[in-house]
Amino acid sequence: MNLFSASLLSWLLLPVAAIQAVGVRRRTKRLPPPRGRHSGQIGSGPPAWNILVLGDSSAAGVGAGRVEDTLGPGLARHIHARTGDSVGWRNAGANSAIAAQVRDHVLPHIEERGFTHVVLAVGTNDMKNFRTKSQFKRGFGGLLYATHARWPEATIIWSPIVDMRRVPALPPALAFILSLRARIINATGLALCAERHAIAAEPLPLNGTLGFASDGFHADAPGYAHWADHVGAIILDAPPPPPSSTR
Repeated sequence: MNLFSASLLSWLLLPVAAIQAVGVRRRTKRLPPPRGRHSGQIGSGPPAWNILVLGDSSAAGVGAGRVEDTLGPGLARHIHARTGDSVGWRNAGANSAIAAQVRDHVLPHIEERGFTHVVLAVGTNDMKNFRTKSQFKRGFGGLLYATHARWPEATIIWSPIVDMRRVPALPPALAFILSLRARIINATGLALCAERHAIAAEPLPLNGTLGFASDGFHADAPGYAHWADHVGAIILDAPPPPPSSTR
């Protein structure tokens, strides 16, 4: 099925998605982000790597009980374990944020800092909110431009949407419909990353129901660790940032 057919079919099935989404919301507990400092460092001395995780509720660590078990610290531990370098990290996310809201309301409020890498965890809310290809292109494309402008020497990595058919909170029909929307978002994001000098990771591979929080949608502590290993390997394989970006 090509992207046009996937888009058309998803819109035809929108009433089904809306009804099933209401049911999922009613029976799913809304989880808060973990309390605690959302920045830190693994290792001693000036950090050789500074990692910013920017995006939606997953960037904020929703689903983990402790900040230490979220994506930012997990990436820092992964890189420190393999390089011995000191690694700084920062989580910056907002619940339910689409790409355009991250661009307009999250990114501008991050303190100035010499980030060497920015990991973007966005797209899931654009997908489930049925944002069109054009809307996501403006929002995510603008986010890429804004991130480059704010941290011009940082390597930018986008983590696409996972396979929605393997998300335990979703009934099969809704999972299928959202997987159609995810195809559109992921294809658009991949093209934008290629055009705007960002790295698009492979979607995170899922292992059944393992790695999901009690809501069946967000990651739990092992899920974030799995995600950190996946993206951390990409960070280590990417060209190193220029020395001036660590100052």
